[in-house]
Parts: sequence; C-alpha cells; structure tokens
Amino acid sequence: MKVLLRFSLIAILVLSGPASGTEVPSGQKISLHEVLVDAQGDKTWLRFRFLAPQIARGETQIPFDLAGDDMLHLCDTFVLPYMDEYALAADKIVISMMDRITEFGQPDPDATQYFESFRTENGVCIWDDF
Repeated sequence: MKVLLRFSLIAILVLSGPASGTEVPSGQKISLHEVLVDAQGDKTWLRFRFLAPQIARGETQIPFDLAGDDMLHLCDTFVLPYMDEYALAADKIVISMMDRITEFGQPDPDATQYFESFRTENGVCIWDDF
C-alpha cells in the first residue's frame, strides 16, 4: 500500500485491489482503484473509487439505476469491512464507478462516472445527499 499526500487529500492507493472479482447485483466486473481520505472542513469523507468498464456508454452499458444498487451493495459488503480493517471513520462515504481510470478531481468528458454518497447508521450504509 502506498500513501500519497495531495492538496487536502490523503490517498491510500490500493495496488492490488481486494475488491477485484467482488460480486455485485448487476453482475458487472469491478475492481477497487483507490481510497481517498478527504477532509471537508470539520467532516471526513472517504471516497472509494472503483473501475467499472461496463458502465461505458453504448448498447451494453450498465445503467445508473443498476449501478446504484451495486454501490449500496459495495458499501455494505466491502466498504464497511474495509473501514474496520484499516480503522477508518467517516462522516460521509462516496462510492464512484468509472469506466476508465481518471485522475481524481480532473474533468474527463470522455469518461463515464457514477457517484453515490452514504452515511453509516447502526452498522449499515444509508443513501445520503451530497
């Protein structure tokens, strides 16, 4: 694991994504790209960025409504155990899927990206507003 410091973000770069091959309800293939710990004022956001090539635009695209169910599933079955394992806490969890690797915070009009935010309550993920 490599730790990077950039702007106000501390990025925990996962070199061999433990989420590779993780099953999600839609059946798409996903892999963890990176986890970012982001200070937003007095709040801590954890950003889990997944590579999900099947959300790419086209006839076979996994649409947002199916991917949204995948993100909730990932939050409950992958993110919460990951947070326990690495002793991480967050006020907000953001899960993003991208059809290609993009640099965080940099626009890429050719990329398809989906985002959802969550909070934890009683050990489960609850959809939350941005």
